[in-house]
Amino acid sequence: MMPNSFRALHRAPQRSILSAVVVALTATLAACGGGDSGGYTPLAVSQTAERRELPQALMTRASINYSPYRTAASASDLGSEVITPANVLQDLRLVQAAGFGTIRLFTSSIFSETVLTVIRDNNLDLKVYLGTYPNPVNSAADETANQVELDAAIRLAKAFPDTVLAVSVGNETMVEWSTHKIPPETMGGYLRKVRAAITQPVTTNDNWLFWASVPKVIAETVDFAAVHVYPFLDTFYNATKYDWRQKQVAEPQRAQAMIDATLAEAKLQFNDARKGLQKLNLGSMPMLIGETGWAAVDTAGGPTLSFRAHPVNQKLYFDGLQSWVAEGRRDTQGPKAIFYFQAFDEPWKQGDDGWGLFNAQRQARYTVQGLGTCGVTWACEAGSYTSADAVKWVAPTLNPAVTASRYTLFASTATAGEQLATGLRWDPFVATGYADSSTAPLSSDGGNYLLVTPNPADFGWGLFLYSGTGVTANLSNFANGRLNFSVRSDGYPGKIEVAITTDNEDREGQEAFLQIAPGEMGYCNTNAWCDVSIPIASFLAANPKLDLRYVNFRFTIADRYSFTGKPLNLTGLPPLRIDNIHWTR
Repeated sequence: MMPNSFRALHRAPQRSILSAVVVALTATLAACGGGDSGGYTPLAVSQTAERRELPQALMTRASINYSPYRTAASASDLGSEVITPANVLQDLRLVQAAGFGTIRLFTSSIFSETVLTVIRDNNLDLKVYLGTYPNPVNSAADETANQVELDAAIRLAKAFPDTVLAVSVGNETMVEWSTHKIPPETMGGYLRKVRAAITQPVTTNDNWLFWASVPKVIAETVDFAAVHVYPFLDTFYNATKYDWRQKQVAEPQRAQAMIDATLAEAKLQFNDARKGLQKLNLGSMPMLIGETGWAAVDTAGGPTLSFRAHPVNQKLYFDGLQSWVAEGRRDTQGPKAIFYFQAFDEPWKQGDDGWGLFNAQRQARYTVQGLGTCGVTWACEAGSYTSADAVKWVAPTLNPAVTASRYTLFASTATAGEQLATGLRWDPFVATGYADSSTAPLSSDGGNYLLVTPNPADFGWGLFLYSGTGVTANLSNFANGRLNFSVRSDGYPGKIEVAITTDNEDREGQEAFLQIAPGEMGYCNTNAWCDVSIPIASFLAANPKLDLRYVNFRFTIADRYSFTGKPLNLTGLPPLRIDNIHWTR
């Protein structure tokens, strides 16, 4: 477990990281995106009889997003992972056994030809919604790479006409929060180029927020709309977007009520996307859900999804989607397909992993286990569940307020009248080392101290003292007090950070980090012990939403480079010695 700020720093835009692989490819510039020449179709196809109908197979089969990466541990490893036909065949047979008949691929120039060839050579009854992955253009080389990607999609759509049902150009490239934006005018040119060269229907995949205000240059170019809805994930980024907690529902029914509320929000988002098309008199355009899903694991390093992420909750949402798509296929305004996100976990996504119906070891999760036989159809992930095991929001437990004048977290010498914190543990982020030490130099109180050896990630490091079981301390009596500790460092550069984290009534973790330079609040880096004393009021000023009745992370020491003014990827930091950590009233 870690504070949200570390999760956010560690979490890359994982569904956009393929850019690092695609941009590495080069070829001769074939055309410039955004123009109306070079074979692009200039007409507004979606307002004419030219609009291509969705194939029946796309509107009758269960659908899922698929990527074959298994071993890459980070984005930088993707290019070196070898995608073998044997592994792809294993994957696709598992996907088929789970009842899926259509897969969506994200890119055309990396592994899609292998996937399509495996389907053909093994006579698999699978269809493909082929993706192509252009990236922002900052140079001629970027545009060249994009044209290579588009040309690959065209070639594959022509080479596998019976398998490729439709083609999508771009993935979340135009929504306002995209980290890899492409202007709609440029994307429109890419769409026209691909559409002019193939016979399949063409679109772009993007978030519902984009489709809700879709520009004409896109809406009048595509044959259908592919909409992403992630209300489950929205609960982290906008906790008040909808009532996901369902506090008013009795606990035994609350988990299902939370799922129902999330499905209702997904439908609202989809309908908002429909309204965006209606504004352009395109309300009859077919629509599908290109991505939606539910994490089975609250993965460290990503958005905090406690009370939500769990294998049983994943199944409840998945089952609800099956009902929705059945309704949508009967309703002209509903989704004609729902591509579930996703088939398999991918370790390279790190904090954004854990969404697969199968884990990275190709073990079936609870959601699909009942569709086959464990040990026969597939290996099954460990754990036995029933619907009663679904997690749900629960109110925080308010413990009695600490009345002692001192609340001690770490010290070798007892102090009269103190209350010693119990049940706590240190938890480093990444691999920062820490250990009790009584070696020279002696601690500030003559006993042990905590030796902290930074082993930073690219953005920094951190070490937290907290309750691993979630038990909070009621330190409301310390609002006018101080957080104190002794520190010794031999020239640690610049600022360090000290933080506390609390829960609150809504179970939204709140944190406050303070950046402290040598000479401030008693901090020094002169290879001598110095006593740091921080007013609790300073933390409250940094984040007024802190609730001292529910303190979980009692003490955090860290260095997030973007906040302390250090360059990213800084290494070679000297150790810090920490001692005598305590709160005083």
